[in-house]
Amino acid sequence: MKSNNPIFARSEQFNGTGSNAYGNQTYAGGGQTQQGYAQAPQSGYGQTDPSQWGTGTPTTPEVDGGRMTVDSVVQKTAVTLFVVVLAAAATWFWTGDSITEAGTENPDAINKLYLALMVGSFGAFALSLVNSFKRVISPALVIAFAALEGVFLGAFSKFLPLVAGVSYDIVVQAVIGTFAAFAGTLATYKFFNIQVGTRFRTFVVAAMFGMLALGLLEMVLGFFGNQIGFFGFGGMGLLFAVGGLVLGVFMLILDFDFVEKGVAAGLPESESWRAAFALTVSLVWIYTNLLRILAIFSQD
Repeated sequence: MKSNNPIFARSEQFNGTGSNAYGNQTYAGGGQTQQGYAQAPQSGYGQTDPSQWGTGTPTTPEVDGGRMTVDSVVQKTAVTLFVVVLAAAATWFWTGDSITEAGTENPDAINKLYLALMVGSFGAFALSLVNSFKRVISPALVIAFAALEGVFLGAFSKFLPLVAGVSYDIVVQAVIGTFAAFAGTLATYKFFNIQVGTRFRTFVVAAMFGMLALGLLEMVLGFFGNQIGFFGFGGMGLLFAVGGLVLGVFMLILDFDFVEKGVAAGLPESESWRAAFALTVSLVWIYTNLLRILAIFSQD
């Protein structure tokens, strides 16, 4: 099974390389396999020695470590989301009150918000690239990504309503909406038995990188005082946020497809961390765009 998703494309097991479900090594040359059973040793007369025969036991790490299951994916995803929420809550309280009792902005709190936004966003982005293109997934890096993502979300959730001049109630609404989108997408995926094809994968990945490129372009233009309005609160900002929300739902569908096919293929249990990472990225993507949509519609 070949995946076009950059997160899953680095999984050798998912893409049919490395060890297969039976512990046999697969090589590039002609797709031949080397059996997991031990070869019979040769005796001095060129014949096999029955006394030294053995069936052998596959001892690949994938077999020894168990197989990926739906439960293992749920457990790893719960861990990463817990870290995200914990880091977000810590950042929220660390930054303090952005508005003083007199109704003016608190410079110290604003500076902390900017610092958390910069550290969280750039740190999480860097680790997301590392985790996406790393052949062997690292649980420690996934947890580190979740922590930095939480720092960003904690600051972003406080900063956006402040800039938009709306109530912090939209944060709670966005959280509820994110999990509603997750449940609705999962129900739709299972109820309608959605089949993910190559064209759909290619479209979602291309759209994801396209939106990232547009976002980076907006940031660069912002340094020179020229912005297109992708991150604004006008029509262009709303269109960009709605497109991001729809794309986030499509990303969830790719995640569900990976988990379903990965469990069926008997991927190693360590790949549960890759699935947890992908699901966390999709949920954060949905949350940030949903929060922006709510901020736009909450303005007077």
